[in-house]
Amino acid sequence: MARLARYAWVVLIYNLAVIAWGAYVRATGSGAGCGAHWPLCNGEVMVRPKTIEMLIEFSHRATSGIALISVVVLFLWARRITKPGHPVRTGATLSLAFMLSEAALGAGLVLFQLVANDASAARAFAVGAHLLNTFLLLAAMTLVVHWASGGSPVRLDTRRDGFAPFTIGAIALLIVSMAGAITALGDTLFPSMTLAEGLSADLSATSHFLIRLRTIHPVLAVMVSVYLGSAAWQMGRTSARGGSLARTMLWFIGAQLAAGIINVLMLAPVWLQLLHLLLADLVWITYVFLGAELLADTSPVREMPHAVPQRA
Repeated sequence: MARLARYAWVVLIYNLAVIAWGAYVRATGSGAGCGAHWPLCNGEVMVRPKTIEMLIEFSHRATSGIALISVVVLFLWARRITKPGHPVRTGATLSLAFMLSEAALGAGLVLFQLVANDASAARAFAVGAHLLNTFLLLAAMTLVVHWASGGSPVRLDTRRDGFAPFTIGAIALLIVSMAGAITALGDTLFPSMTLAEGLSADLSATSHFLIRLRTIHPVLAVMVSVYLGSAAWQMGRTSARGGSLARTMLWFIGAQLAAGIINVLMLAPVWLQLLHLLLADLVWITYVFLGAELLADTSPVREMPHAVPQRA
């Protein structure tokens, strides 16, 4: 199981890189680099990129394909060494399901041409849904790491202390992250030359809806950060590991807020958008680890199904 845990860590970290590269595709307007074709690039199997946009988009598809294969291997490995009902098998199954839906959402963006300079409400909705699915995928992968490393199964019981605060925090974090993805889309499609120009456009009733929505995310981010910081501090009191996770999460939240402020002041440069997204991913992953500790099933009556003995 230790080898599977190490592999699960590799899969999780690799997917963080793929997610960042996907954001780079959006930020550089390269989503239409392969035309309205999927999974082929401009209808070709073997591609010789003719533009930088095609190279960026094709490389994202290639790395995403490797990510899919890595999760399939995780799924098959988990089934091979665990019995039905083992939490690692459940986490690996969820990881594969969300990876497939992630691919479907990415394909939909391309096939319906919700890429490049498209500024429709449909694209904003699709971007938000894509981010939501990405976070659920990361949650499933994080749980595989947790359980393969010896973590206890999770018992979801609304009567348990901490269940309600954790759930509220998780929902709030997902909402603010989806708002952030839509805000980043607005920054990409409608860049401002100066901070004063950007603020004026944000407050103008005649601006595009994606511009006006940019004022919502910072307000939500501050409110959710205060709640998460308080909730994490309370949840961290359950155990020594929980306390360590809570402190780590507080550092990530502080770094995320700082990155958000600098992002606004610097008019959202691409590299800072990617850093902002990475910090959001790390806050979410840490929160999932913390929730798994908080909601661990420590009942002596129920035992985790044993792993299938591996061949020598």
